[in-house]
Amino acid sequence: MSKYDVYALGNALVDMEYEVSESDLAHLNIDKGVMTLVDEAHQLRIMKHLQERHHQRGSGGSAANSVIALAQFGGSGYYACKVADDDLGRFYMHDLKAGGVASVSDEFLEQGDTGRCVVLVTPDSDRTMCTYLGISGNLSVHELDVDAIRAAKWFYTEGYLVTSDTARVAAIEARRAAERHGVKTALSLSDPNMVRFFKPGLQEMLGDGVDLVFANEHEAMGMADTDSLDDAIAYLKTIAREFAVTRGPDGALVWDGQQLLEIEPVKVEAVDTVGAGDMFAGAFLYGLTQGWSHKKAGTLASAASAELVTNLGPRLPAQRTREILATVV
Repeated sequence: MSKYDVYALGNALVDMEYEVSESDLAHLNIDKGVMTLVDEAHQLRIMKHLQERHHQRGSGGSAANSVIALAQFGGSGYYACKVADDDLGRFYMHDLKAGGVASVSDEFLEQGDTGRCVVLVTPDSDRTMCTYLGISGNLSVHELDVDAIRAAKWFYTEGYLVTSDTARVAAIEARRAAERHGVKTALSLSDPNMVRFFKPGLQEMLGDGVDLVFANEHEAMGMADTDSLDDAIAYLKTIAREFAVTRGPDGALVWDGQQLLEIEPVKVEAVDTVGAGDMFAGAFLYGLTQGWSHKKAGTLASAASAELVTNLGPRLPAQRTREILATVV
C-alpha cells in the first residue's frame, strides 16, 4: 500500500498577491499574464512601488498549490522543495505542514533567502507573476527522497523547474526513480513563457514520455509549434500517455489514453485566476489516486478550479474543498 498519493517536486515560493491596474504594469514595464524571473533588486523595486497596497501572503509554488489541494480533498502528499532558514522559510514550512503535506524537517534548512513571488492581479482577473527564486533556484538532487518517491502512487512536478539547471536535473532524476519503481509520472507545462524560452529543457524533463501532462491550450500549442488545438492534441499524444488541456471558461479536454473527453466548464465570474491550473491538477490527481474515471476526476477539477477563480489567492479553505468534493462524490 502506498504511503503517499502524490510525491511532488517544485519551487517553494512565498506568494505576495496584490491587486493592480494595467497602468501599474505599464509603469513597472512588466509583461502581462506570464511569469517572469527577476533578480532580488528588481523584485524589491516592484514591492516598493506597491508598498502602500494591501497584499495577501501564503506558501506557494505551482506544485505546492497542487499537492496542498490534493491534501485538502483528503489525499496524502509529500512536497520536496528548498527554503532557507529565514522568517519566510519557517513560515513556508509551517504553512505547508498545516495544509497536511509532509516535507523535509526544518533542521535541514540552509542559510539564504527563501524565494518570493509577487503576484499582480489586474481587473480582468488575469495574473502576472514576478519571481525571485532565492534559494529555490538551488533546488537539486539533494532535496530528493527516493524512498518517499517509491512510496507514492504518482510523481508530479512543475515545468517552472526548467529554468534552473540543478532543479531540472533533479526533476529528471526524480522521474527516472519513479519509473524504476513503477510510480506513475506527471508534469505540468506551467506557463507559456516556459514553453517559449525553455522547450528543450521541458523535453528533457519529459524524457521518453510521461504518464500524464497538464497544460493550458496556449502551452499545448506552443509545445507543438502550432496555432491549431487539434494539432496540439495530436502532439501531446506523442509525449504523454494521458493529458489534460485546460481552456479557461471553455472547460477542459482530457485524453484518457483511448478517447478525448470534454469536461464541461462551471460558469462563474472570475476575480483572480492565480492557481487555477494548480487546483485543476491537484483535484484531478486526487480523483485518479482514488480510482475515479478520468471524466469524474475532470469534473471535480473543473468545479474546484472554477470556485478558486471567484476568490483571491491560489487556494481555497479546506472546508470549501470538501464541500465541492461532496457535490461530485
